[in-house]
Order: sequence, then C-alpha cells, then structure tokens
Amino acid sequence: MLDLKGNKITYFGHSTFGLTTPGGQYAIIDPFIMSNPRCPENLKKLTRLDAIFITHGHTDHIGDLLLIAKQFKPKIVATFETYLWIESKKTGAQCLPGNKGGSQKVGDFEITMTNAFHSNSIEDNGERIYGGEAGGYIVKLPGGVTLYHAGDTAVFGDMKLIGEIYKPEIAMLPIGDVFTMGPREAAVAIRLLGVTHAIPMHFATFPMLTGTPEAFCAEAKDIAGLTVHAMKPGESLG
Repeated sequence: MLDLKGNKITYFGHSTFGLTTPGGQYAIIDPFIMSNPRCPENLKKLTRLDAIFITHGHTDHIGDLLLIAKQFKPKIVATFETYLWIESKKTGAQCLPGNKGGSQKVGDFEITMTNAFHSNSIEDNGERIYGGEAGGYIVKLPGGVTLYHAGDTAVFGDMKLIGEIYKPEIAMLPIGDVFTMGPREAAVAIRLLGVTHAIPMHFATFPMLTGTPEAFCAEAKDIAGLTVHAMKPGESLG
C-alpha cells in the first residue's frame, strides 16, 4: 500500500504532475497543461502554484511555462542554460538554476537533479535555442516520501545509483517509446531502481507514442512487490 503521508500526486497527462503537500504548497513538474491534449479541462484552471520543476525545454514539457510563471510568480528550477532562457523572458518569477547532482530546498520540496539521456532545446519565436542537457528529479516530500521523475530518458545503468543513493519509493517513468524508453526498457529501469511503486508517463499523447501501460505491466509482471499505478489524466494518489 502506498502511504503518501498526506501528500498528493495528480496526473495531468503526458509527463506533467502536480504535487500537493500537507501544508498546501503546490508544485508542477513539466508544465504542459493548457496545450496538453490529454489534460482534463478542470486541471487547466490553476488556483495556486508555488514551484515548477523543469526536466527539459521541449514544448511538450514547458508549453505553458511562461504564461503560468507570469500569473503565479512561482519558484522555477531548471538546468543552467534553460534557466538563462527563462530569466531572459522577465516573467517576474524567481528562477533557481541547478544542474545534475545538485540539491536544493524549494519551499516544502527537497529536490535533486539527476541524469537523463535525451536532447534538450527550446522553441523561441521560430528559433531553436540550446537548453543544456535534459535531466530528471528526485523529489523528497514532507513526511519522508521520495519520488523519482525520470524526465524523458533512455534506460541507463546509473539508475541503480539513483536507487542506492536516494531510495525513492515511487518512479515516474516514460513508456511511450520512439522519443524515450518503451515498456521493456522501463521494466529494466524498475529493476535497477528497486522501487515498489511505478507510474507510467509520456504515452498516448500523440500517435507516435506507442508504448502502453498494459505492455509495461506485462514486462514488469515478474518484479516482486511492484505496484503499477496506471493513472488516467485527472486522477490523483493520496
């Protein structure tokens, strides 16, 4: 059974998640919301936003960043090159630069940026801007709950180190294939990480993303103690 200690995880679809702490603070990982074809209408009307954690700058991960940054003035964490681009947009939000292996506390959230194997660029008025390297996040929530959002990535052997160092209980893993790992590789990632709870993401948003939660569950069915939470957009845990 998953005990989130009063925290809540809400799935917006694709790779976007909302995190609510017992104290009411709200963070979003990869703000692809209003322009996200899988995001339910009720989730597109944000009422509070304290922090944004960005894995990389592709449009399907930061599509609504500037709009909601100007509206809510949250703290925004991004790798250094993406941070510089956000700062140039003068949103009024507090931008916090980071990079892989570094940790910082952002309100109720303790985060560490991790490696990811993926490209990273930002579309800016028809130009393609270099955004630094893509990454993932370890997020420690109040009560000691630790989750791992892998970002867009292939499976890589050092996921074993992420499991050993940070000991996440929950892994949010892409399964869509083509641009990220698919179900088979995501099951290997579970074995490396040693987590007991998995949330598949980055699937079904576009026709090219062919991996499915059913295929992932089939690949991971022999992993003892694993619970797969195949969340639908709009659903929450906790």
